[in-house]
Amino acid sequence: MVALDSVIEHELKNHTRYDINLSAYATKNADAIRFVEDDTDIRPPFFHDTDRIIHSKAYTRYIDKTQAFYLCENDHLTHRVLHVQLVSKIARTIGRILWLNEDLIEAIALGHDVGHTPFGHTGERFVSAFCKENNAGCFSHNAQSFRQFHNIEKKSKGLNLCVQVLDGILCHNGEMVCQKYKNNTHKTKELVLDEYHKSLEDEEVSRKTIPMTMEGCVVRISDVIAYIGRDIEDAITVELIKRYDIPKDITDVLGNNNKDIVNYLILDIINHSYHKDSISFSPEVYEALTKLKVWNYNNIYDNPLKTTQDDKIKTMFNVVLYALLEGKLPDKIKRYYDDWLNNERSYEYIHYNKEARKVADYVSGMTDDFLMSVYSDLVIPKSFGMSFA
Repeated sequence: MVALDSVIEHELKNHTRYDINLSAYATKNADAIRFVEDDTDIRPPFFHDTDRIIHSKAYTRYIDKTQAFYLCENDHLTHRVLHVQLVSKIARTIGRILWLNEDLIEAIALGHDVGHTPFGHTGERFVSAFCKENNAGCFSHNAQSFRQFHNIEKKSKGLNLCVQVLDGILCHNGEMVCQKYKNNTHKTKELVLDEYHKSLEDEEVSRKTIPMTMEGCVVRISDVIAYIGRDIEDAITVELIKRYDIPKDITDVLGNNNKDIVNYLILDIINHSYHKDSISFSPEVYEALTKLKVWNYNNIYDNPLKTTQDDKIKTMFNVVLYALLEGKLPDKIKRYYDDWLNNERSYEYIHYNKEARKVADYVSGMTDDFLMSVYSDLVIPKSFGMSFA
């Protein structure tokens, strides 16, 4: 029987051999940094982080968080759990050709959106406004994803993910499209932590952060590639747009369906990034992608038909957020919140966070259906049944 120590030593040598095969611009397993040093593990560090992420409570809640389309009774629309898988698949396709670290790419991709509120970016705006109104900084989903893994999971001990993974999650902002993505190789774990804390106070910080790794850059642009065409397909499914509505100057370059758009964008990146120290689009494709993103906002995300319920959603968020802040809760909801706060959070979390930030953490972790259920308990009268007995 082979001693376990020998197996671990053998596997650590395999990690080294894996590193040798990577690009000079890739992040090596040997370079993985944690805030708290771990015991030796047979799994490579970034591979291990993926396991930690998919076993987290936050990851489990992905399945009931909507992507771009909420309040639609159609089981074939993209939910957050599918979106992160699409990001992972696209990013690993690019990373494999460029000889980058696929384990790091997968960990960042699968974890990058756990900080999203119910009702996606719409809910994010309402939670951020609540934080500002109550002097608790601001709210952005990418910073919240970092926070979820670093300060909230495992009774506020965090998952102790690698700094490179947390950095990629913090810097994934897929709403900001660039022609060229160049990583900041001078980042330290102290700087990453500083950017995170500043992102909780200033929304502009989280929009401008630059990944420390090439893998983080790949995930950032893959986030855009994953949603830009998929949202078009979903919009067609719910009859919000027609395929022929997309301008010809865009479709002549990228195509008019998700398959062609994804394929063309991936190939363009690979052709313009191979053996280079940055991730880039060609000028022609970047221009078409930028136009498509603007078109999507005007015709899909901000379409008046899609936003007709947003005022009601805002009311729902405010009722729930302020009921939690002021402690005016039905018994059942009070038990849920008290259990989350007092039994699942640490002493440090409870005593060093403002009340509004705790409420934002709790509400942002809800699924769409759970938020609506809490709102219903707060505002809809309940029947007493046959008698008060």
